Amino acid sequence: MTTRPPVAAVPYRQIRATFDADTIRVYQAYSDEIADAALARGTFVSPPFKRSRMTWIKPSFRWMLYRCGWAAKDAGQTRVLALDLTRSGFEWALGHASLSTHTASGADREQWRAQLRSLPVRIQWDPERDLRFRALDHRSIQIGLSGEAVRRYVDEWIVAVHDVTPLAHAIGTAVAAGDLDQAGALLPPEQPYPLPADLARLIGVEETSDA
Repeated sequence: MTTRPPVAAVPYRQIRATFDADTIRVYQAYSDEIADAALARGTFVSPPFKRSRMTWIKPSFRWMLYRCGWAAKDAGQTRVLALDLTRSGFEWALGHASLSTHTASGADREQWRAQLRSLPVRIQWDPERDLRFRALDHRSIQIGLSGEAVRRYVDEWIVAVHDVTPLAHAIGTAVAAGDLDQAGALLPPEQPYPLPADLARLIGVEETSDA
């Protein structure tokens, strides 16, 4: 009898995404007004999009589905957009980021507060979710863009915009019917995103669930 090797633990903090040599896909949920304008122009249009507000991008589709409740949570999150960004822009954002919460292993608290005020990007690590929205042991990254980062995002980084609302609805319908195999098969494939060592240290992805 052949025994299967144990499945390696998912690192506690890890960016998992759909990407190719040039782009990485992130997700956001918006109202019809903002989504329709973005799809028509190929990027966000102001108005109705507000550049003055922090905007959060999410590489994990499951976490996006959790956040917007299958694109049915409220009037402002009924349309799910997949946005293909340049990898250089995405990594610029990570390199100009501060963690949203202070950690003992990071900079001292006053330095962290100064970074939080001065840097245009905020990193938040939240529990990843399964298809029933139960919290998992590992984390998923949310990236908050403000100021210069929002301008670069809208004007430079976005390569393509896709409406994936029907996919969100289809996965939600499969889960509601108890067909988790079908729901899982519909999820976009996501792989660990390779980062330069300095960026990995900056945003804390070196920690694992076994630590």
